[in-house]
This record gives sequence, C-alpha cells and structure tokens, in this order.
Amino acid sequence: MTVLRRYKDFTIELGLHRGSFIAAPRSEQQRWVVHRAVDELAEQLRHLDVIAPDFVDGTTRGEINAEWQDSEADYHDGQLIIEGQQVMQDWEEALMRRMAERVGASRGDILEIGFGLGLSASFIEEQDVRSHTIVEFNEEVLAKARKWAAQRPGSDIEFVQGSWQTVLPQLGDFDGIFWDAFPTSEDEFDQYVLRDSTVAEAFFCEAAAHLRPGGVFTYYTNERDSLSRRHQRSLLRYFSSFAVEVVDGLVPPPDCQYWWTDRMTVVTATR
Repeated sequence: MTVLRRYKDFTIELGLHRGSFIAAPRSEQQRWVVHRAVDELAEQLRHLDVIAPDFVDGTTRGEINAEWQDSEADYHDGQLIIEGQQVMQDWEEALMRRMAERVGASRGDILEIGFGLGLSASFIEEQDVRSHTIVEFNEEVLAKARKWAAQRPGSDIEFVQGSWQTVLPQLGDFDGIFWDAFPTSEDEFDQYVLRDSTVAEAFFCEAAAHLRPGGVFTYYTNERDSLSRRHQRSLLRYFSSFAVEVVDGLVPPPDCQYWWTDRMTVVTATR
C-alpha cells in the first residue's frame, strides 16, 4: 500500500514494505488506520508551523563532558548551571508552583527527583506534606539543599544522594512523586530528550512502582498544548488516568537553552 498526500506546504508519501504490516482482518480496516496516521502527522506538522514563531531564540547547548556528580554547581543570576547546562532558571517559578500544588494535594509522603534552585521543594513544603524525600545527584546541589532544609526544622525532609536509576530500589512507596531531573550525560540527553516522547518517559515505570494506589506523579513537557499519541500510550501503560493543563505567561530569557516557549504543559498521572 502507498499513501500520497499533497498539502499546501508539504507532501507526505508513505509506502508499506510488508503486506502483513498492520494486518487487520479486512483491507479497508488497514487502509483506514494508515490514512488516519498520515492525517495525524499532517495535522502535527501544521500545528508546529503555527507555534514555531513563539520559540525563544535561545542559545546552543554545549556537551556534557565531565562527571555530573562532582561538577561545580554555579548559582548566580537566578539560575543553576552545571557543566555549562542551564539546569534551572527562576522564570520557571510559576511552573514549579503548579506542579507542587498537584503533587502535594494529598498532604502525604512526597518524593522529589532533583532539587535545582529549590523552587519546587519550597512550594511542596508550603503544602504541609507529611514527609518529603529528595533525590539529588550533584554533591554541591545537595549541600545547598541541606542548608535549605536546615531552615525548616519542623519538616520531615530526607535526602538521598545518587541518580534515580540507582537509588530508587531502596526507597519505599509514596503518595506523590515530583519529577524535574536533568540529563547528566550526553548519552542520557540523546536517549531522554532526543529519542523519548518526553524527558520523563524513562521514569514512568519507576514512578508507578513507587506510588501507592491513587497516588500521583507530576512532571512537565514542552509539548506546550498537546501530548503526542506515543506519549499518551506510554502514560496509559503504567497509570490509570492522567490530567493535562497549560501553565502560560512564562518568560524564558533570550539565551535560554531549553527551547521552551511562553507556556508549558503540566501532566499529572494517577496510579
């Protein structure tokens, strides 16, 4: 089967190399789903054409060359830079607050992946949660996080140093999990940013495994007003439901490396 669609700004030609590919019982069923897939691709391309002018100019991201765990954490001008990577900037405050409100709504036991500037951690504490466990890989960021926690002697805050891939097996179950981890190597950037549907996709299985029934997992995606079908399928493989909302009015600076626009999508998945 070959599908050829010509549109005003582009042409899509799809050829199926194997006759048994998408082997529906009837040929018209196969044609229907294949044509629908092409239509969805065309709609996605048209949508990208509309939103692309809203992207900030940004700057080119340099490669990560050293060991992230021992790298210097440079805090200045409202941002955290490690290995030349803009890990977090203070323009994300509204985004972090909304995610914290979602994950802390149960007032239960919360797991946070990544400390950064401490924006989300502070907002989670404002939710008066029962306990707050923070996983952080970088030693200097962890030292800053400990100073932050020392100013909150009445809170049950625990720190676990290491990558989420290595430390999660030793942790228990939680009522909410907050994700804001940054790739710590070029291999992770290639896998989690360039190849996965969203940076958090690699964590879906682990999040579901460490959530109590009814618990929530929250993260953000720069699919600013939609989720791809691949993204949705991955979510529903591990969670019973999910909610999506847009946080707009964000103002990333012109030199931002994130490629983000003035809005981000917050996802809250329920176990």
